[in-house]
Amino acid sequence: MSRKPLLISDCDEVLLHMVVPFREWLDTDKHIHFDLESGEFVDALRHKHDGTLVARDAVWPMLKEFFDNQMHRQKAIDGAVEAMNKLAEVADIVILTNLLDDRRDARAEQLRAVGIDFPVFCNQGGKGDRLAKIVADYNPSMTVFVDDLGHQHHSVAKHAGDVWRLHMVGEPLLARNIKPNPAAHDRIDLWPNAFDWIMDKFESGNPAPLLDIPEELDRFAKT
Repeated sequence: MSRKPLLISDCDEVLLHMVVPFREWLDTDKHIHFDLESGEFVDALRHKHDGTLVARDAVWPMLKEFFDNQMHRQKAIDGAVEAMNKLAEVADIVILTNLLDDRRDARAEQLRAVGIDFPVFCNQGGKGDRLAKIVADYNPSMTVFVDDLGHQHHSVAKHAGDVWRLHMVGEPLLARNIKPNPAAHDRIDLWPNAFDWIMDKFESGNPAPLLDIPEELDRFAKT
């Protein structure tokens, strides 16, 4: 039997909206304004009563609280459910998400609720090493990776250079301020277009070409 291709997809801002529901929760429950135009996540939160910056060491506990109790606020990115289930007709699909391992079941349940039911793998830090192990386990004919974060494409390029890498930022409020990452083979933010790109790679069956990563990215990227 011929081997199937493999799609490894991120979740937040690729399959599900995250920053917008997080911003709405901060506004209503924490009385904090989240400026999506600021560019730097940890410097984007200010107290509404006086405009002062929220301390950096307070941001991550609030993000943890959001994922502990507010994941139901996250809705599917337009076209993601249809594309993923159509791609599953010809490929194996797994979700590789940067959450602590104890949230894997909640993430899987959250995705099933919107119609995306595939194995979920949790990760912390760069995804390249974990992705390489998943590819080794599945032994696919070829692999496509989709993620919104540029440093994750760099990580995958370092650990599995022949994996096709698609940079996708599915949240329009973020996409317009994020440049295409040079460690990815392409940048597409809309799922109908991404579906065609991924299917083209599946049908070709060819491994991805190795890319020359700029030295400045190599120095500062997370592994």
